[in-house]
Amino acid sequence: MRVLVVNPNSSASMTALIGECARASVGPGVVVDAIDPGAGPVSLESHYDEAIAVPHLLGVLEREGAAYDGFVIACFGDPGLHAAREILTGPVVGIAEAAMRTAAYLSRRFSVVTTLPRVIAHTWSIARDYGVADLVGGVHACRIPVVDLETDPEAYATILAACRRALAEDGSEAIVLGCAGMADLCARLSKELEVPVVDGVAAATAEVEKLVRLGLSTSKHDGYAAPPAKEIRVLR
Repeated sequence: MRVLVVNPNSSASMTALIGECARASVGPGVVVDAIDPGAGPVSLESHYDEAIAVPHLLGVLEREGAAYDGFVIACFGDPGLHAAREILTGPVVGIAEAAMRTAAYLSRRFSVVTTLPRVIAHTWSIARDYGVADLVGGVHACRIPVVDLETDPEAYATILAACRRALAEDGSEAIVLGCAGMADLCARLSKELEVPVVDGVAAATAEVEKLVRLGLSTSKHDGYAAPPAKEIRVLR
């Protein structure tokens, strides 16, 4: 089995981290490749960033898709997820959906700890789209830009404090980490907080492995049918 994990931003160091966490989540015989488009924003922290990144993401999936059995979109906004499901036959899982659904298996109420305050509303919107908003106790920003997660020496302590605050204020029983750049913090946070802490990269990769082993693929009846062939004009 071959799984392709695509980081929609253009940060090579974050792609390497995502790949390590994804590979640690699968069983023997599963090959996981992690790549990024090599173009576009170095981080996705706005609707504008996502709009720029999605064409590059879809280009990677169209170019590489035939060689893989399943796919992960490794950004918590799940950008381009529905379009990817239209152009691919293997299962495509976004890390936000996977993380939230996994947390719902483990708790009656969970909180999301994300990066910047500006993405809080978008996170709530995603939760509503996936039908899990009633299980979300709150969404909390640690106020660390995505690109600083790797370099800020206080990042872990700040995220830990945000998680503690979320558990106390929301009455939650689990934490969802709202950024792929936090993927390597999951086990350490869970041990210190003594509650399940869900990383979407691991959850999504494991979910893809499960779906492929079950012989399941994306339905092509109506909603995720291949896009109709048509002329696409280019500005001159």
